Amino acid sequence: MNKNIKIPGSGLIILAGVFWGLMGLFVRSFSALGISSAPVAFLRLGFGALIFALIIFIKDKSLFRIKLSQLPLFLALGVCSLSFFTVCYFKAIEIMPLSTAAILLYTSPIWVMLMSALFFKERITTRKLIALAMAFGGCVLVSGISGGGLSLMALLCGLGAGFGYALYSILGTVALRKHEPLTVTFYAFLFGALGCLIACGPANLVSAVAAAPAEKLVWLIPASALISAVIPYLSYTQGLKTVEAGKAAVIATVEPVVATLLGIVLYHEPLGFTALCGILLVLGAIVILNVKNEPSQSA
Repeated sequence: MNKNIKIPGSGLIILAGVFWGLMGLFVRSFSALGISSAPVAFLRLGFGALIFALIIFIKDKSLFRIKLSQLPLFLALGVCSLSFFTVCYFKAIEIMPLSTAAILLYTSPIWVMLMSALFFKERITTRKLIALAMAFGGCVLVSGISGGGLSLMALLCGLGAGFGYALYSILGTVALRKHEPLTVTFYAFLFGALGCLIACGPANLVSAVAAAPAEKLVWLIPASALISAVIPYLSYTQGLKTVEAGKAAVIATVEPVVATLLGIVLYHEPLGFTALCGILLVLGAIVILNVKNEPSQSA
């Protein structure tokens, strides 16, 4: 038997989307303990950084090394991408319906495709445009369409979340040119956690954690970090080594599909016809992007 079975890049992106789709489980669990979104973001990224540090310490300590000149890149990856995305998205959830926030978040593949064409000279092919339209349309149907107007603040927060989410694909691709995925994800989490700590404030963090039952936090924090952060971000970053950033962003839209199915199975949320159509559209977009009949090209 071949023990060196490798998961293809697109498979790693799908795996990341699946694990990201489980995030709602932990958000609801923390919320039930009275811990708000900003402290949760810090705990998730901070404990994730500790897990990555432990893995690197055991595997290869040289992976901690980065050049001082590359520090701005990792700061941008952590603060401008992870922290910015998290703060904008949680704020969007607070001031608008969750379904609307999800729709605006999944403008991220559009941002990625545009930035990839600008910075990496990736072609915007007919296939990519069709897959992008299918994926975004699917996310709209899966999330549900809410009526009513949006304030300027709500719109900016939602679009900011999508932009911050997209930046991880772009900045991560650049960082991977000189560093291993473990190095990239560790420093992204480290600086992302610091950004979230500044956003929520140390005093608010301490009071929120102190008020929650310790016997529940002792397993909830590491489980949240490992399942909804460490595994998906490492998988996604590894996948970016072989998958174009624009294509990866569309494939990752499997996340709302998983979240919807999770709601049906665990919370007995109904699956309407439109949501089912949305799931099929997202899966169809992933299939289209992975059919091997597009001629390869150099960047």
